[in-house]
Amino acid sequence: MMLAVDIGNTNIVLGVYRQRELLHHFRLSTARQSTADEYGILIHNLFNMSGLSVKNVEGVIISSVVPPLVHVIVEMCVKYIGKEPLVVGPGIKTGLNLRYENPREVGADRIVNAVAAIERYQCPLVVVDFGTATTFDCIDGNANYLGGAIVPGIGISTEALYERASKLPRIELEKPKKVIGRNTVHAMQAGIIFGYAGQVEGIVRRIKAEMNAPRLKVIATGGLAPLIAGETDCIDEIDSLLTLEGLRIIYDRNQ
Repeated sequence: MMLAVDIGNTNIVLGVYRQRELLHHFRLSTARQSTADEYGILIHNLFNMSGLSVKNVEGVIISSVVPPLVHVIVEMCVKYIGKEPLVVGPGIKTGLNLRYENPREVGADRIVNAVAAIERYQCPLVVVDFGTATTFDCIDGNANYLGGAIVPGIGISTEALYERASKLPRIELEKPKKVIGRNTVHAMQAGIIFGYAGQVEGIVRRIKAEMNAPRLKVIATGGLAPLIAGETDCIDEIDSLLTLEGLRIIYDRNQ
């Protein structure tokens, strides 16, 4: 088996593969203060509850946008799984042709998503990842990674509204029944959900025009993808496990 670990700002997503088959996947809160031992206990418990054994893990691959946690997770892998993991970064074979001005600036999650999207879907395409930040990653018809856009995520925007406006409450991210809210909570939900859908539509429309690709395929991923995808017709596919699939592909390319 192979363990794929995607360390995000909000969640850590893990996938256990047997060759190309995803056996199980798990989602943990990203706890920057947790130790290698604490993560080791969590991994063992998750494996045991799923009828798996860490003894059967032959390799591990990690992508991370939280640099301080990389060392912690690497230490956990060595101590509790007995494997030195691959870490997506310089020196790792991805097969991705980066046309970015400074390729080292591209986040590991964006690279992994692009690798998986090229493998699974027809180019040209754009990957919209609804995470702590929402990223738009553009791949042309020759499978070149061109770059993209980064905007504050839905959660960040919602928290900012609560923190900076004294009379506005903290709300749940749920779709309201109408765009015209009859109370403050529904009004905030309408503005955030429908407003964010409009933002996605606007950016995708501009990307299609700039790339001269009106039939550009739009792939959505990330934990909040289903919430927004249901409110816009500009998204063609929802692939919630795209990042894990990209990690599997990159792991295979480095064997």
